[in-house]
Amino acid sequence: MPLAPPSPAPPRPRRERLVLGAICAAVIAIYFASAHSGQWEVLGGGAASSYYNEQVAGFRQGHLSLAKPVPPELARLPDPYDPAANRPFRGFPTLAEDLSYHQGKFYLYFGVTPALLLFWPWVLLTGHYLLHRWAVALFCSAGFLAMAWVLRAAARRYFAAAGLGPLAAGVAALGLATGMPILLERSEVYEVAISCAYALGALGLAGVVQALHRPGRAIAWTAAASLAFGLAVAARPPVLFASAMLFLPALAAGRDANRAGLVAAAVLPIGLCGLGLMAYNQLRFQNPFDFGQAYQISGIRQDVGGHFGLRFVGYNLRLYFLEPMRWQAGFPWVLHRIPPKGPGAPEGPFPPFGILPLLPFVALALAAPFAWLRGGGARRERQAFLAAAGLTFLAPFVLACLFFGSTTRYEEEFLPGLVLLAALGVLALESAGRVRPWLRAAWAALLAFSVAAGLLLSVDRYSLEHTYVGAALNDLGRRAEAVAALRSAVRADPSSADARSDLGVALAQAGRLPEAMDQFAAVLRLDPLRADTLANLGNGYVQLGQAGKGIEEYRLSLALRPDVARTHYNLGLALLQQGHRGEALEQYREAIRLDPSLAVPLPR
Repeated sequence: MPLAPPSPAPPRPRRERLVLGAICAAVIAIYFASAHSGQWEVLGGGAASSYYNEQVAGFRQGHLSLAKPVPPELARLPDPYDPAANRPFRGFPTLAEDLSYHQGKFYLYFGVTPALLLFWPWVLLTGHYLLHRWAVALFCSAGFLAMAWVLRAAARRYFAAAGLGPLAAGVAALGLATGMPILLERSEVYEVAISCAYALGALGLAGVVQALHRPGRAIAWTAAASLAFGLAVAARPPVLFASAMLFLPALAAGRDANRAGLVAAAVLPIGLCGLGLMAYNQLRFQNPFDFGQAYQISGIRQDVGGHFGLRFVGYNLRLYFLEPMRWQAGFPWVLHRIPPKGPGAPEGPFPPFGILPLLPFVALALAAPFAWLRGGGARRERQAFLAAAGLTFLAPFVLACLFFGSTTRYEEEFLPGLVLLAALGVLALESAGRVRPWLRAAWAALLAFSVAAGLLLSVDRYSLEHTYVGAALNDLGRRAEAVAALRSAVRADPSSADARSDLGVALAQAGRLPEAMDQFAAVLRLDPLRADTLANLGNGYVQLGQAGKGIEEYRLSLALRPDVARTHYNLGLALLQQGHRGEALEQYREAIRLDPSLAVPLPR
């Protein structure tokens, strides 16, 4: 017999639309305010040199490789995939980090969907290239809106007794307790692919929910969801495992339903997308299943295998869920923390944050099983819905735990699904009957803490990224841009010794020595044992004609780090200025012993 139709949803109150609309607008505003270009986009000079736009330029020229010339020196390397050999080409001016190099051309390992859905149409419509950061903000916003719609649909159909407050809290959690502002602070090619897959996966989930809720149009909605997942897989192939939810409408349908039609709708669109992706890989790498990972120009050798394994699971579980946060007395209070070494390897400068210490609201996902057992609507339909929500979290989470690398951006692949389960757990508790005040206060406090801590960590991430960008700009001699980026980093985190130190160096090299000395002094107030800053302060005193003070700072620096050749050399020069030639020669000999390239005649 067909399932009994669920009770009709209550009418949509205007107050609900206003409240949820205001929350969604605020979240999207925060996303766009948080979106910042990463190093490669800044160093490369803007949107045209961003990877996805170079891919679009290649498409427009009629080929599948990037419109990016390969340096002859790279082409002549015996082994271009050796990290030591390809290091000069990963950074400026080539900027080939993580590009796939095959048969004399650069290809994009990362999914093609963002180029097809957004970057190419944007160029055609506007005549201008789109920055990666705006693409990530757009994709994150689309994914959030789709997830918010899914939660609202669940609240109206299964948990109508919960009321507006828990629903509004759940929508806010989906926007700001998922760590998305942290992801947006560094919007590189990696984040483009991940955010695109998030948006399409969320739309696919919404399509599955519609297929469950509208049995008369279940085939059409299942086909739409299948297309969304097919495009998501072409952006981020691991999404394929979450697409198993496409079969849930067929499993939940009654005996009178067209189950064969539902299965065909689940398989055909994603299958066609898969065939297109296989053809794309065949044309590029002569293998339909080769995405180009083994050909990457990377700091880690990618053609040796062993990237997935059970030996990484325990370490990654602890890293993703339990790694404690680092706290400080001043703003922004919560800071990133470098985790201990394990069988895996944290990738890049942004290691994962411990989800439970930072976002404890997710613990309420443990209440989601109550929604499986209790709630409105048809039981089989409700359980299919919860299974789809569970797959949104579980599929990317299992893969992240099995992978040898770990980083913040991988967390954003499974956190939205986990927060959705937590929000459903709250709705289930609130609709189960009379809720005790302490329980409501507890989940509200967990949500408030999670939102605040996530936003504060995004501020720390902003400071970190601007510090890296500023230092890189300074190395390229772009002093004004470097000083501006580093000042932004210091404003975001005034207690960052690294940001202040790099700002001091940039100011000194820009000829603004008094300002540089102020920054070096501030660094030493934060960390009196920084040998590099003591040496920089010594350099400043010598340039100001105060060689005696410079000598004192050099000696303090060498007491902490006696193995720095340049400091011995500079101390020798300062001693020579003071007339202490014998001591100067001793320092000069030690400098040459540590670094023979410093063997040049001393000034007379």
